[in-house]
Amino acid sequence: MLTLDLARRLAAAGVLWEPQPGDRFAIDVDTLADQTYWISDLTIELHHYADQSVLGFNGTTEWALDSVGLDQTVWLPREDQLRVLLGDRLRSVHREPGLAEQGPVWRVLTNDGQRERHTTNGDLECAYAEALLDLC
Repeated sequence: MLTLDLARRLAAAGVLWEPQPGDRFAIDVDTLADQTYWISDLTIELHHYADQSVLGFNGTTEWALDSVGLDQTVWLPREDQLRVLLGDRLRSVHREPGLAEQGPVWRVLTNDGQRERHTTNGDLECAYAEALLDLC
């Protein structure tokens, strides 16, 4: 799964989030940042009010909050969403044995129109995110 650090770096690099059902996110405050949430029409819904979008926690009685502003959240893009963001710059992805102490890694090859680039990571989502950051 994509790390919170990489998700923060994607946001800082300008990767925009348009929340949709099925999206994962974290609430970026110390006490909640280690929890992953999913937008769902059943529990967490996206609401638009005037000039602000908020995520409403519906049907979750254990929550003391009703909603959280998008500016307090960090999008955790899924593998398929990262591939879409890479678009036609993604050339290939394959699994490599890696070093003995590291274990197998994913190698992502991209092309920015001028040169080929590659990133490797043991987690495929993280490898895609690092490739996207390399292109930003």
